Amino acid sequence: MKIDIFIGNRKLWRIVLCAIIFNFQFSIFNSAKAQVAGLSTLTVFDLSSTGRTAGMGMDYLSLYSNDLSVGIDNPSLLHKGMAGQAMLSIIPMFEGSNMGSLTYAHRFNHVGTMAFGFHFVNYGRFHRYDEEETRDGDFGAGDYSLTVGWGMWLDSNFSVGVNFKPVLSQYEQYSAFALVFDVAGSYVSDSRQFAATLMARNIGAQIATFDQTVERLPFELSAELSYKLKRAPFRLFFAATELQKWNLRYEDPLYPTTQTDPFTGEVTKEHWAVGVMDNLLRHTLFGVELNIGKVLFARVGYSYRQNAEMRGFDAFNLSGFSFGAGLHTKKFDFSYSRRDYHLVQALNYFTLSYRF
Repeated sequence: MKIDIFIGNRKLWRIVLCAIIFNFQFSIFNSAKAQVAGLSTLTVFDLSSTGRTAGMGMDYLSLYSNDLSVGIDNPSLLHKGMAGQAMLSIIPMFEGSNMGSLTYAHRFNHVGTMAFGFHFVNYGRFHRYDEEETRDGDFGAGDYSLTVGWGMWLDSNFSVGVNFKPVLSQYEQYSAFALVFDVAGSYVSDSRQFAATLMARNIGAQIATFDQTVERLPFELSAELSYKLKRAPFRLFFAATELQKWNLRYEDPLYPTTQTDPFTGEVTKEHWAVGVMDNLLRHTLFGVELNIGKVLFARVGYSYRQNAEMRGFDAFNLSGFSFGAGLHTKKFDFSYSRRDYHLVQALNYFTLSYRF
């Protein structure tokens, strides 16, 4: 399969690479200003938006494919094989709320292939009450994002890409607005069996805030790779997340790292190697995609961090696990996935794409 190569002059290459370096340095500075974990805004858009990605527990996919669900999250792998493709995703969430996206890719002469997407999270309707607890109508709440993605292949193996994402949050009469960028670079082997991506996500700043307090965006530096065994019908995925921050642990009251015997007063501390391994695994995601006759696909993924943070006390559950299936035809693809986020709630993803 011939790759879509859009090669500009050397000056254009330098501009793109300098922009990536500048944005990466800015994002590191921006994330370093706030040291308290969990105090970032717009984190809802870190949730997977397509069935194929969610089925393997990934934030984005790193592989060479004509599937638009790869290109909308990873702009460095956009190419002409995705042009003329439209994709719709629907994700029912908690009661009265839902999430979804609509995406289309088009190839422009002298520019290359671009992807355009609209992503929304609808939190449903709420009752409004005044200070005297008198009902005063209803109101809605939601987050909305546009995505404009563009990728450029430097040669047959290396590519770079950028997603530009204006994001609006509207909660009753309160609103916030941010401009966000994702910057990615990928390598794809000649055989197309191996691919690797390094991405800096959510680079940017809030332009308008809810209460005049500027919150940091959920910046993340991550890496992902995939490998298709030559004679095996499956592809392996691995991702290293939150590379900008080592310590992802917290003191869980259900599983304290230091315990004191109430009778003897003896203090037992967690071995340092256990803490290092636990922290290391919290940065990892694993996924497998099984190809059945090039038409049917089965997918499974695992997030250790999700499982560690959402597990119940002395109870096994599927938090952090994801499962999915896909159907591929000449004209359309369909993907269904179930991703367990915690003990009592899982999200179901439905994604349909059509090639015009």
